[in-house]
Amino acid sequence: MNSAMSSPMTLATVPPIKMGLQFGGKWCNAMKKTKRRFSLLVSGSSDCSGVGVMNGMKAVALINGTAEKLGIKSIEDTALVTFLRGRFVEERFVYRQNFTVRSYEIGPDKTISMETLVNFLQETALNHVISCGLSRNGFGSTHEMDLRKLIWVVTRIQVQVQRYSKWGDEIEVETWFDAGGKNGTIRDWTVRDHYTKEIIAKATSKWVFINRETRRLSKMPEEVRQELAPFNFKRFAIAREEIDHQRIHKLTDATAEGFRFEVTPGWNDMDVNQHVNHSKYSRWILESVPREILEEYKLTSMTLDFLRECRKSDILESMTSPSSKVIGASNNNIVSRKSDLQYIHLLRLQENKTELVRARTEWHLKQNHN
Repeated sequence: MNSAMSSPMTLATVPPIKMGLQFGGKWCNAMKKTKRRFSLLVSGSSDCSGVGVMNGMKAVALINGTAEKLGIKSIEDTALVTFLRGRFVEERFVYRQNFTVRSYEIGPDKTISMETLVNFLQETALNHVISCGLSRNGFGSTHEMDLRKLIWVVTRIQVQVQRYSKWGDEIEVETWFDAGGKNGTIRDWTVRDHYTKEIIAKATSKWVFINRETRRLSKMPEEVRQELAPFNFKRFAIAREEIDHQRIHKLTDATAEGFRFEVTPGWNDMDVNQHVNHSKYSRWILESVPREILEEYKLTSMTLDFLRECRKSDILESMTSPSSKVIGASNNNIVSRKSDLQYIHLLRLQENKTELVRARTEWHLKQNHN
């Protein structure tokens, strides 16, 4: 990187800069003829001499590399907050990553959506696996999984939201995983306000393995179990009594009240494993929710059961109904005694009605509607 300008300049006299980062009132040119796009200085400095130690902090390259590529070897160095990577806490069992909410990540009510929140969770989980040194392909599969052509798939995820972040908010996401039975894993998350440390969201999920070529479920090989064992951490983000273990009842044409047809996956909805990224389902199930519910109520809890993967050629139907209509008003309190509304959802193939995702959501009246 070029050195910073040595004297203040007015806006009119500043020469064109294609891309830069400003620290302490000075600019660092960010264009170099290398694969490294630019570097982010962890602390402000008037010197932009590239990757190195400045004022006791490091400049870290924004590349998709490992800690070894950056020369980060010690636990102290690893704890430096970087743009792409987070840091380990809790004796390296818990991985923490910070995010700043961007303007394009908020919706009509000026807060992030459930889909954006789930994207934050997924990003932190993937970077956790990479930073543990487990991932070979850069998308979550461990070395032993890669050798056996295995990939992760999520079978259930539950997300609880206390409040949604707004544009410019800084949040920190923490994640960890543990063994989940003989052939799966459990991954949990907590989301905090970066400054107040208030917990604003929590999530738990169950994962299993499938063969990436046959798309069939696979048992966990002993080699993979041994590979993951040193990182297992038994802690519950959501209190045991609040974890949703209830079966999600099936919606039918007779019990559904809201329908949205012709839901079609786009190219950008697919992930590198050639199926729809699970964060997209949180948006699609809401397509059939009445508009007045979306406007007047806040989605505070979502549980998704993944029954079948969705491919790029699939055309879906989104269906929604109040849970009281599906399971009966007398049994409605089984789901939750705290929410104002509960809904049950279904995503299915439009052609043959094969179920893809069942979901349950809970809603609270927004404060400005009280």
